Amino acid sequence: MSIDLKPKAFVVGWPIAHSRSPIIHGFWLKQFGIQGSYEAIAVAPPDFSDFMRDLPVNGFVGGNVTLPHKQKAFERVDRATATAAKLEAVNTLWLQDGALYGDNTDVEGFLAALDQDAPGWDAASGDAVVLGAGGAARAVVYGLLRRSRRVILANRTRERAEALATHFSAGVEVVDWARLPSSLEGAGLLVNTTSLGMKGQPPLEIELGGLPGDAVVNDIVYFPLETALIRRAQARGLRTVSGIGMLLHQAAPGFERWFGTRPGVTADLRRLVEADVLKSI
Repeated sequence: MSIDLKPKAFVVGWPIAHSRSPIIHGFWLKQFGIQGSYEAIAVAPPDFSDFMRDLPVNGFVGGNVTLPHKQKAFERVDRATATAAKLEAVNTLWLQDGALYGDNTDVEGFLAALDQDAPGWDAASGDAVVLGAGGAARAVVYGLLRRSRRVILANRTRERAEALATHFSAGVEVVDWARLPSSLEGAGLLVNTTSLGMKGQPPLEIELGGLPGDAVVNDIVYFPLETALIRRAQARGLRTVSGIGMLLHQAAPGFERWFGTRPGVTADLRRLVEADVLKSI
């Protein structure tokens, strides 16, 4: 990909002031001494198509897409990766040979966070239990299926869970929310993709007693940094993975696309972003 001397990238959403992406990419730009820029841009849904059309004119090499534009971005790209096509959502854009490409790095971010914070998690036996049936759940389920894990899916609205299971056609079993305690017995992984437990949202009330001692609990919520679910799992001595890891890892592929260097998720970067989150609590 041809990159200008001072490549410009962005994150676009509505609203966008809460995004930590400028902190993450700003850290990497400084770390590698790259003379580039990364900015947050607020674009209302009615204006998003025009924003996409004008990317080359505005001098951008690409950028990130966050809520509520991920599905619209998928519809507007010239070429989508296989992952983006499967999820029908795009969170990473880049211009290449006159065409606008789109990818979804949430899957890679989810798996990389598990690999870094709970190494060997996918070698354990047992099903993966996923809570939720929204866009984040779609990325998580797809990632788990790619690692050959059988998925048990539970959502407070069963119909949405059934629709998600149908989308993947195989490897996903839907259970009623009330059956969660029995579904956790023997499970090797529990992933919360719902907003339950997030600051300002109702708590996630779930009994973890059925999980084996070698199970891993992953909560993709990172506001607060340590949710009640993570604390309860730690009290049981279980390995845990917080949502901050997925946030950091999903950013790396885009940075490499735009600035030509593959960054790592380091302790210094994690501390920087965690400190910013704590300021908001």
